Amino acid sequence: MTENARILDALAEVIADKAQQSPEESYTAQLLVAGQAQILRKFGEEALEVVLAASTSATPKPDIIAESADLLYHLLVLWQQASVSPEAVWNELARRQRLSGLAEKTARSKKTF
Repeated sequence: MTENARILDALAEVIADKAQQSPEESYTAQLLVAGQAQILRKFGEEALEVVLAASTSATPKPDIIAESADLLYHLLVLWQQASVSPEAVWNELARRQRLSGLAEKTARSKKTF
C-alpha cells in the first residue's frame, strides 16, 4: 500500500489527537465540542461545495480537489464524533467488493432510515 493510500488513516489519527486538545487551540476540537449538529452542517456544506465545483464546467480541477479534501476531513471528524473507525468503513468497502454493484445496491435499498 502506498503512503497516499494511508493518508486517511493518518488524518483520522490526527483528528483523534486533536479531539483531546482545547477548542481554543484546535478547529477540530471546536467542531467536536460543538456537537453532532454542527459537524453534520459542516459536512453537508462541504458536500454541496464539491457538487457545485464539479457541476460548473468552468471550475478548474484544483477546486474540485480542494473541496473534496475538505469533505473528507469533515467526514473523518463525523466518524470521530460517532466513534466509527476508518477500519470499520474499509472493512465494509472490502465486503462490498465481493458483491455485484447491483446486488449490493438492491440490498441497501431494502433498509429504511
